[in-house]
Amino acid sequence: MITVEEARATVLAGIGVLEPERVSALESIGRVLAADIVSDIDVAPFDNSAMDGYAVRFADVANASEDAPVRLRVVEHVPAGAFPAMPVGPGEATRIMTGAPVPEGADAVVMVERTAEEEDGAVAVIMASVREGENIRRKAEDVRRGEVVLAAGEVVGPAAVGLLAAVGAAQPLVYRKPRVAIVATGDELVAIDEYPGPGKIRNSNSYSLAAQVLDAGGEPVVLDVARDNFDDTVAILSRAPEFDLMVSTGGVSMGDYDVVKDVLERIGTMDFWKVAMRPGAPQTHGTIGGTPFFGLPGNPTSTMVGFELFVRPVVLKMAGHTALDRPRHTAVLAHDVKKKPDRRYFLRARATRQSDGTYVAALSGAQSSAMLTSMHHANCLLVLPEGESFFPAGATAECIRIDRKEGSE
Repeated sequence: MITVEEARATVLAGIGVLEPERVSALESIGRVLAADIVSDIDVAPFDNSAMDGYAVRFADVANASEDAPVRLRVVEHVPAGAFPAMPVGPGEATRIMTGAPVPEGADAVVMVERTAEEEDGAVAVIMASVREGENIRRKAEDVRRGEVVLAAGEVVGPAAVGLLAAVGAAQPLVYRKPRVAIVATGDELVAIDEYPGPGKIRNSNSYSLAAQVLDAGGEPVVLDVARDNFDDTVAILSRAPEFDLMVSTGGVSMGDYDVVKDVLERIGTMDFWKVAMRPGAPQTHGTIGGTPFFGLPGNPTSTMVGFELFVRPVVLKMAGHTALDRPRHTAVLAHDVKKKPDRRYFLRARATRQSDGTYVAALSGAQSSAMLTSMHHANCLLVLPEGESFFPAGATAECIRIDRKEGSE
């Protein structure tokens, strides 16, 4: 039996980044850039109005007020998407919409709310002064042509997608999503749309694992259930080389029909079989045909915790991420917690931030590894170390925030 740290180091040691691919700007959300994005234009490409209103000469309106308005002749109307044909001279103004280019001669824009019209719009009545340059967005004030706007290694978020579109990067180069095969094992499993008969249960693990793969940025492929016999399990696990990663659930313990460990030793290589942790001590890892393989326990919470600790960082690393750890913080226990001292516990809990900035953590429900409800209600895994068996209320413990992304706070 190895430690959690030893297991994690082992699973990450041989993992490299997958090859890059080009995808659409929108499809790049959440992906890691494999190359810099360089702007082909200035953003903004021209001086433009930040307001609906009137483009004016500052010198004409410097002293304008409601008590002493300034009247200017309107020489042109310029909507967004058009380009001004007339310069603004002394005593003149251009009616302008947000985003429209500022005409030559104008050096400020007065918002429409501070103006009025006369003579059917031929005259603008300016009732407030403005500063020189006010309400004008300058050419290249956001991005200059040739500038690197997004660097290789950055994770694409919604604002980055907007930048991709603004600079014409319609097909950014990103690292490929890992294709992750998911294999549930067991004669007792039936489909989720089937009513389970005597001795049967629905195959929930394939769905929770697929959801975890999606959440980590991978592409899940749910394979057929491997029944509890050697040949059937060999046939399905032998498909591992078709994928970047394979994850099975169940069949890794000491039961009469737990054959995954034996199959792995027959058709692949095994790095470890047990980890000093709870839930989920039977954590199997190795390779099949060069593809990393994880044999997770069959109990639902054990499966999910094992994925969180060992599989998720592998999926992230394959996809080009460098931040592989969920945020952690300490929390004060809201109640006593007992455990066995021989292994590290990862308990489902809920951490609540207090007014002084500290956190208080309470278990989110029953801690049986067969129960998913406490995992659903949890926002963290409460980490209780080896060597101790009793943690009184008021003691502190570390929380792994499963509700927050890697690299966040």
